[in-house]
Amino acid sequence: MRPRLCDHADVKTEPPSDPRILVLLVEDDERLAALTREYLERHGVAVSLARDGPAGLKAALGGKHDVVLLDVMLPGLDGLAVCQRIRERSDVPIIMITARGEEADRVLGLEIGADDYVPKPYSARELLARIRAAVRRARGRSGPRSRTVSVGELVLDPGARAARLAGRNLDLTGYEFSLLYALAERAGRVLSRDRLMELARGSAEESFDRSIDVHISRLRLKLGDDSRRPRLIRTVRGVGYQYAGDGEA
Repeated sequence: MRPRLCDHADVKTEPPSDPRILVLLVEDDERLAALTREYLERHGVAVSLARDGPAGLKAALGGKHDVVLLDVMLPGLDGLAVCQRIRERSDVPIIMITARGEEADRVLGLEIGADDYVPKPYSARELLARIRAAVRRARGRSGPRSRTVSVGELVLDPGARAARLAGRNLDLTGYEFSLLYALAERAGRVLSRDRLMELARGSAEESFDRSIDVHISRLRLKLGDDSRRPRLIRTVRGVGYQYAGDGEA
């Protein structure tokens, strides 16, 4: 049986105040794609469709989408390969949608550049909430953040979604920027994984601990932080993470 959209008790919601959201849905299950598109468009989201991996990759790299919803099991080119190729050339938020719900699959998707992960069968309301959260992060409005944060050689400008370290521009995804901002704004404090998920997402949406570990690993790589002996983002075993400020040991 093919995965289906789970939305047994749809509740009327007010149209979002955000500018219209443009979503690319890459899904080969025509019925599921049609149901998802219908629901999202009823809630103010414009949806374009691609039926296979190559078409999805072409559309993602050639369009002006706010979010890409990417199935893993696609003909022509699987979703993980599509995600990796998109991330090589674009920082558009990517939400993986798949029936493969094992943690290893979720972690792999995050490691190659996905921002979020929704297992099938999924709730349409939850998917919509995750889309809006991804757009808020990408547009720099995931919370009441407006001030530039400077910690040592790190400078974060949430208005421009710009990050610089020692004068070098950092190429961060929306989620990575939100995560780094949460840590840097509270430099010296230890933040639990749950608290980081809440701060970076702008809400207490469901996630899993390992996702934070993956994003921290990617952040360290982009910051040039040694993963074995990190000086900027430190692990406090059994508790969470801390931005260490000037990076002194």
